[in-house]
Amino acid sequence: MSERAASASDDVLLRLYVHERHRHAHLLLYEWLLEEARRLGIPGGSAYRAIASYGRHGVLHEEHFFELTADLTVRVEFVLAQAEARALLAHLTREGVSVFYAITPATFGTT
Repeated sequence: MSERAASASDDVLLRLYVHERHRHAHLLLYEWLLEEARRLGIPGGSAYRAIASYGRHGVLHEEHFFELTADLTVRVEFVLAQAEARALLAHLTREGVSVFYAITPATFGTT
């Protein structure tokens, strides 16, 4: 296992949930999130598009064959140290970006 996995006590999975068409600084928000995380030195992140979703307002969003204006949820994930997650969330607050997020403990490494 890598050295990083040995210090797993402070590692977390940070998930951010955004709508695919939302923008920030002239970019799609999920693209902006990945770019900003990379710029802040976070070693990796991924974006995943939902096939259906609903949020706190109870509105079901799903893609239909003829629908060109879907606004489904995109989950942006990072596995990182708690301090990095806090720094990224603080950066989003300073930038005026409001997103729903979840943080869970994580153990990660390479084989």
